[in-house]
Amino acid sequence: MLQQDIPLETVGRLEKAGYRIIGAKRQGAVKVCSYAKRAITGRGGCYKQRFYGISSHRCLQMTPDAFSCNHKCLFCWRDTRAMRAKPAAADSPARIVSDSFAAQRRLIIGFKGDPRTSKDAFAQAWEPNQVAISLAGEPTLYPMLGELVAAYSRRGCTTFVVTNGTRPDVLRRLKPLPTQLYLTLPAPDEKAYKRTCAPVEKGLWKKILSSLRVMRSLRCRKVIRLTLVRGLNFTDPESYARLVKMARPQYVEAKGYSNVGYSTRRLAHSDMPSHEEIAAFAGKIAEAAGYRITNEFPESRVVLLCRDKQAEASRIIRRRSAR
Repeated sequence: MLQQDIPLETVGRLEKAGYRIIGAKRQGAVKVCSYAKRAITGRGGCYKQRFYGISSHRCLQMTPDAFSCNHKCLFCWRDTRAMRAKPAAADSPARIVSDSFAAQRRLIIGFKGDPRTSKDAFAQAWEPNQVAISLAGEPTLYPMLGELVAAYSRRGCTTFVVTNGTRPDVLRRLKPLPTQLYLTLPAPDEKAYKRTCAPVEKGLWKKILSSLRVMRSLRCRKVIRLTLVRGLNFTDPESYARLVKMARPQYVEAKGYSNVGYSTRRLAHSDMPSHEEIAAFAGKIAEAAGYRITNEFPESRVVLLCRDKQAEASRIIRRRSAR
């Protein structure tokens, strides 16, 4: 057993799947995503590159705690059986940043000899400038999340933090804020939420609603992400729209569930909506919430909605007129 009683079998499975466990307490992890690998070899980047302008080959995907989450979402491609609801002892942000850069370099070193990899691309990938704090687990359970964001910023990196929204207290006091904050909105209502996420604590849906309200006041780029599963949470776009309007993020990503990883043990390939279905569903949310579709990435079955400034200005004018 490793420190904090993480079974060696679990760690072995993760490392076989391309993870590298980091930190003195062996809680964090790094994994190079498939789109970063493709980008290093000149075969195109991910949808975040198209939507937000990051460089996929310079993106470091990591987590400060790979083993703590208070959800057991059916659509999650991780092995949720290995997750605990409460975090263990944590490494310092400085240690996590140092180890994550070292792990990333060990993972990509083989691309240096790939004939498809240019010297410039490899040199850039060797020095990541974007960090996705999103690999596994729930990052707001890590007690020094703001300090971690600051530590990556000092290394010259932008940061994307992805949260399930169950810790509004953490979001309320998070300083500094990341470059981009994602909140995964997993369902249009509490019944669908419990069916989809199998929360391990009571009262988490109310906390998600609170996080939506907190999100509205945060001064950073904000995104609500919908991971849509046929027969589970792929329903009631009007209710999704009402929740989106609570947070008023700049962007909404409507993304189809992918039947990969451990989720294949819980869901079927037929549970994956097509890109056309996602686009039609996103269009209904956009119309009801006052957003507009501005981009898409069919390969990942994801559609980007942007807050319609003209619609927002119209609402302001109507409110003033009603006074």
